[in-house]
Amino acid sequence: MLPNPVIAVKAELHYDINAPSSFAFAVSAAQTRHQSLRQEEIVVDPPIPFRVEDYGESETHQLIRLEAPAGPLTVRYRATAAIHSRGDDPADLDETGFGDIPAKVLPYLNPSRYCESDTLTHLANRLFGTSDRGYARVQEVNDWVRSNLVYEPGATDGSTGTAEVLVQRAGVCRDFAHVAISLCRALSIPARYVSGYGVGVEPQDFHGFFEAHLSGEWWLFDPTGMAPVDHLVRIGYGRDAADAPFANFVGQAMLMSKIVEVEAVGPPADGDNDVMAGDGSADDDTATSTA
Repeated sequence: MLPNPVIAVKAELHYDINAPSSFAFAVSAAQTRHQSLRQEEIVVDPPIPFRVEDYGESETHQLIRLEAPAGPLTVRYRATAAIHSRGDDPADLDETGFGDIPAKVLPYLNPSRYCESDTLTHLANRLFGTSDRGYARVQEVNDWVRSNLVYEPGATDGSTGTAEVLVQRAGVCRDFAHVAISLCRALSIPARYVSGYGVGVEPQDFHGFFEAHLSGEWWLFDPTGMAPVDHLVRIGYGRDAADAPFANFVGQAMLMSKIVEVEAVGPPADGDNDVMAGDGSADDDTATSTA
């Protein structure tokens, strides 16, 4: 495994728009203490203006927003993200008592649309109630989900919640994450859904994983086991996948195709600068922002 790997990501979305529509795309890699960007580029074809805005609770996650006329629309995104190693020993990471959980983290203890954690308390305590607290218990939840669910594209849809996934024991990455999140919350461990990119995901697509709040910080886990956690690139996060779609729009449009490519390209070169994309504007061929 590469130390401090650099991950190259590409996303290409093609739409057929029947009437003027307003879009918000969440495909940009986040800039955090543990993930920095370089060579980021956004291209819109036809060349219409777009803007990049912070969204959610953090200024590290961004939306690409634009107003598109009727006709074809293509949005291309590419970047490299350097993933920075964390020096903490996982064995030292502990759970936080309810009274000491920061107020802004408390919503990630609550049930949400896809994570019916309030119905899983008995199951969670039967499976993990006597497990060692902290990172080890979250890892045990993560491993249980991986061992007890089958990755099966098409087994679920946009309305499938944790309870249904547990009955059929099959789903895709978002379902694996939802089950793990629900079990963690049922154990009083704050957990949230993370959208992003993952090296080795098959079939390659936007990936869903999760973070658990331990010893005052958020820690990544991938219950599908497709990508090592240091080969995951964050885009955004939320209570569940409903808060972190790769695209939202109002209008009349149809996604015609989606291409996602993710590759580990090596450790960061000395002297590389961390960068973020700025606002975009139209030019002769395409609307482009390059950092």
